[in-house]
Amino acid sequence: MTRRASRPAGLRLPVGGALMAAVLLLAGLTSSATAAAANAVAAPAAVDADAGTRVLTASYDLGDSAFTDPQSGTVSEVRAVVHYPGRLRGRLPVVVMSHGSWSACTDTGAQSWPCEKGEPYPSYRGYDYLGQALAARGFVVVSLSADGINMTSFDYGDRARLINEHLRLLRRLDLGGGPLARQLPVLRGHLDMKRVGTLGHSRAGKGVMWEASDKHRSEVPGGVRIGAVLALAPVKFDVPEGDNSDTLITRTPVAVVTSGCDGAVGERGQQYLDDVEGLTGQPAYSVSLRDGNHNFFNTQWTPPAPLGEDDSTCADHELGPRTQQDALTAYALAFFDKHLEGDPSGEGLLTGRQALPGAVSTTRVVRPVGGR
Repeated sequence: MTRRASRPAGLRLPVGGALMAAVLLLAGLTSSATAAAANAVAAPAAVDADAGTRVLTASYDLGDSAFTDPQSGTVSEVRAVVHYPGRLRGRLPVVVMSHGSWSACTDTGAQSWPCEKGEPYPSYRGYDYLGQALAARGFVVVSLSADGINMTSFDYGDRARLINEHLRLLRRLDLGGGPLARQLPVLRGHLDMKRVGTLGHSRAGKGVMWEASDKHRSEVPGGVRIGAVLALAPVKFDVPEGDNSDTLITRTPVAVVTSGCDGAVGERGQQYLDDVEGLTGQPAYSVSLRDGNHNFFNTQWTPPAPLGEDDSTCADHELGPRTQQDALTAYALAFFDKHLEGDPSGEGLLTGRQALPGAVSTTRVVRPVGGR
C-alpha cells in the first residue's frame, strides 16, 4: 500500500518494431533503475539505446526550499532528473512526470521539511526506465521531486502548481535564461513547450488532471501548451462530492492506467473517463492491468528498494515489477507518440486491438463528441 508521508500530506519505427524495441530496451534498463537510489545523478551519463540511439541523463537542483506556493505557502524543492536524446536536433516534445505520496525522507522518523533526519527520498528516480525509453524515442523527459509536498500538504493544487513552476523554468531555459540555463545549457533552444505531456502517479495522477483541467488550464505558464495527460494509478475523489470541475479535462487527450490488484487506491481512477463521457472534444483512453499493483510502477517504491513495499491484493499471482513497467512503457509510448508527435502507429495499444507485452488488460476509449 502507498506509504504515507511522515506528516499528513499517497527513430520512428512501425509499431511492431518501435514499441517492442523500447520494451526490450526497458528490460535492460529496469534493473539499473531499481538500484538507483542516489539523490543526484552524474550528469551527463550516456546510456546506449535501441538502433544506436544514445540517451543522456542529467539533473537540476535549486534546493530544498526553492519554491513557495503562492496560494498555499507550501515550501517545495525544485529538483529533477532529465533524460534526453544524445543527438539534439530542433525542438523536441517534453514529458514532465511527478511521483505521488511516499516518505519524504530516507529516515522515516523525520517530521519536517527540509529533512531534519536523513536525506530527501529519491521517489522521482523511480521512473528512470520510462524516461530513458521515451528519450530514446525523441522526447525530453523531466521527472520532478515532490518530497516537500509529501511531508506537509494534502493540497492537489500544490502538486499542480509545482509542475507549473518546473514548466515555467523549462520555458525560460528554452529561451536561454533562468537558473536552469546554467545547469542544463545543452537543452537551450531544444524544448518544444507547445508539445508538453504530463504523467502523474497516485496522488500526482490527480495532480496532473488538476493542472490541465478546463478550470485550471489558464494557470499553465505562458508559452506552454499541455498536449497529453497520463494519470497513472491515480486517486479519484471530488471535493466537494459531486463537483469534478477541478479535474475535468475536455480539451486535452487523457489516458488513465489502473491495476486490478492495486492495494492503495484500487481502480477508482477509471471514473475520470466516466466524467468526460459525452463532454470531451478530445479522446480519453484507459487500460486496466489485470494482477498489477500500485507501487511497482515506481522502482523506488518496489522491493528491494530501501523503503519498497508490495501493496498487491493478489500477491500469489501478481505481475512482476518488470512486466508491469514494460506494459506501462509500451502504453505511454503509444499515447505520447500519438498526441505529441502525431504518430498513430501505436494506436492499437490504446484501443486494445494490440495486446500489451506480458500482461492481460482491459481497455476503454471515450470518443470525442461528434467523433472528432
